[in-house]
Amino acid sequence: MLRIRGRIGDWPVDLTVELEAEDWARLTAGLSVAPATEAPAPAVSAGNNDALWQTALQLVRDAGQVEGPQLLGQLAALAGGEAAGKRLLVRLRHCAQIRIETGADAPIYRWATE
Repeated sequence: MLRIRGRIGDWPVDLTVELEAEDWARLTAGLSVAPATEAPAPAVSAGNNDALWQTALQLVRDAGQVEGPQLLGQLAALAGGEAAGKRLLVRLRHCAQIRIETGADAPIYRWATE
């Protein structure tokens, strides 16, 4: 059984998926472990992680609004890798100070509080 809980905007999500053993086998049969193409990001201490988060917030605050791909590039450069940048981007998606709007080609991250 697989349980997914969280939120999509204001809506709570609680989804349970039940699969038999043969279903899991078919599902995982097509998966293969690929070698890592990116060097792992250096370990981040708790204090440095807080500073990184505050800097990510400051990027959006200073810009007022920024498109997702541009923001991801900035966050990846800031955090030292694309994976760490994506983690910050996901964290921004769930931040109360950030509003996500649908842009023509990409989501727009907008600073919501003054």
